[in-house]
Amino acid sequence: MTAAALAPTIEKGSSPVRVLHDTWLVFRRSLGLTVRQPAWLIAGVMQPFVYLVLFGPLLDSLSSVPGFPSGGAFNTFGPGLLVMTALFGSTFVGFGFISEMRSGVVERMRVTPMSRTAAVLGRTLRDVVVFMFQGLVLVVVSIPLGLRIDPAGLVVAFLLLALIGLVLGPVSYAMALVIGSEDALAPLTQAIALPLLLLSGVMLPMSFAPEWLRTVASLNPLYHAVLAIRALFNAQWGDPDVLSGITIMVVCAALSIWVASRAFNRATA
Repeated sequence: MTAAALAPTIEKGSSPVRVLHDTWLVFRRSLGLTVRQPAWLIAGVMQPFVYLVLFGPLLDSLSSVPGFPSGGAFNTFGPGLLVMTALFGSTFVGFGFISEMRSGVVERMRVTPMSRTAAVLGRTLRDVVVFMFQGLVLVVVSIPLGLRIDPAGLVVAFLLLALIGLVLGPVSYAMALVIGSEDALAPLTQAIALPLLLLSGVMLPMSFAPEWLRTVASLNPLYHAVLAIRALFNAQWGDPDVLSGITIMVVCAALSIWVASRAFNRATA
């Protein structure tokens, strides 16, 4: 993400150096808490792994059907599962933050000079590191099943996954901050995550969908991210979906961080 894109998200009175320092502190603390609970890391891999093993082979018979993306079944399904991992690894992080709120985290922030943008970025970057690790495990497991990767494309694809986390994670934290209840947050999160998943073409390519459904899917930022990552895995650098996917996610990430930072500013003012 560029410095220009992040600039609007930094609150007044906080220098970029201060924001980076505070972000590192929040990130280090959050990651330490996660590492001490490795069950969450394992659980995050299990769901996409089940889809990979039990659903992936079913797509082999469809790979020769007209309209199926190039690259084969696992080069179509594998990138989709990475996006699924990023989606679920980001949209549900607000539940953990509600627990932190109950323990007095927000109250302590009220009396500290910590950057509120850093409070969002630090936690979100922790989430990004977690689901990128899970995604790397998924890629390694997928290679014996038939996944083919372009090394350079894989690196850019993971940077795109990080942008997905920067889009969805801050929104989840902001909703948790505003709602403050797991019972109310759960149905709202499901109402957001499920359409994003179904309209992204993760499970089946949207090229099989009717025209009206493809039009609706084009409004979903994750749809463009999935197309971009599939092109990157196939080393299709000239595919316009790569540039459009990255551009859309950068813009959405900047907007998401700005919105979440404003929510944190108001909550801790």
